[in-house]
Amino acid sequence: MDESISIVNDGFALLQPYPYLKALIIIAASIVLAKIVDYIFSRIITRLTARTTTTVDDYFISLLHRPIFTTVASIGLFIALGVIGLEQELKSTIGSVIQTVLVFVWLIFALRASKLFLNAMSNHKERFEFVQPTTEPLLKNAFAVLIFLTGIYTIMIAWNINVTGLVASAGIVGLALSFAAQDTLSNLFAGVAILADKPYQIGDVIIIDNGERGEVTHIGLRSTRLLTRDDVEVSIPNSVMGNATIINEAGGPPRRFRVRASVGVAYGSDINKVMQILEQIAAKNAGILKSPTPRVRFRLFGESSLDFDLLCWIDQPVKRGLIVHELNCEIYRQFAESGVQIPFPQRDLHVKEIPEKYL
Repeated sequence: MDESISIVNDGFALLQPYPYLKALIIIAASIVLAKIVDYIFSRIITRLTARTTTTVDDYFISLLHRPIFTTVASIGLFIALGVIGLEQELKSTIGSVIQTVLVFVWLIFALRASKLFLNAMSNHKERFEFVQPTTEPLLKNAFAVLIFLTGIYTIMIAWNINVTGLVASAGIVGLALSFAAQDTLSNLFAGVAILADKPYQIGDVIIIDNGERGEVTHIGLRSTRLLTRDDVEVSIPNSVMGNATIINEAGGPPRRFRVRASVGVAYGSDINKVMQILEQIAAKNAGILKSPTPRVRFRLFGESSLDFDLLCWIDQPVKRGLIVHELNCEIYRQFAESGVQIPFPQRDLHVKEIPEKYL
């Protein structure tokens, strides 16, 4: 800065008796230079961004106009202050004001740029999986707080304020708050982990290790909500979900789900006829997928029955209860019409001797 002031003083030797006039000329020249730098920078970068297919870089360049212009003009103001030859205290105060304005300009730019890039990432969820509708507000607020704190810290330095004590106090307050909000922070971090890892998504049907089963309707930063088959919404803290064993019935690349209808027939039944009836029942049900093909399996020689499983696939796990109900009803009707007996456990009681007092 001192070298720049010396060069300017040499160049304006004729105006040495008129320091304020020199300062005005320097300010005017810095404004013109700021316009030129902004124009050249914008033209060069615009040519590069014209080759891309996205419009994000174009908006980013438009945001840079004011910060670049203000920064170059501020440098001219600093040089002009040195030329005028003000008292050190007044010069320091005006310099701090200029730096504060400069910080605010870049602060606004950083806030707008962060929102711009987060919106762009939210439009490409397949590439940026951590940016979801539920996490986007959190990320925006986190970036805003970080940028704001950085701006405050820079302004304090510009005004020669000792921030060591403030940082230490903030650390103590943060530690106290972390202990007071331990459960909330646990749910928050677990929610972020769930949204990043994606063990389940909205619309999936899951079963957690306590036996609760339902469709995921909301994944928040504090809790996950399930809608049970009784149309009862259950809210479960994310800290519990993060440590639970979860069965995702809609997991994997396809969303289809296999259902099973088990039935036993009496010993002596025609097993080919039984399998044919079961296959026909599955083929006529509109809720069962044609591919993979429904199949029948002879599973077990039971105590009083031959046990069969009818295995078929549906497009959504939430339909499991309805489809199994329809299959069981039709199996009972078809077996009754075809004379296939569905046995039930029976016990024969043999009395060897009856005491005389009961005769």
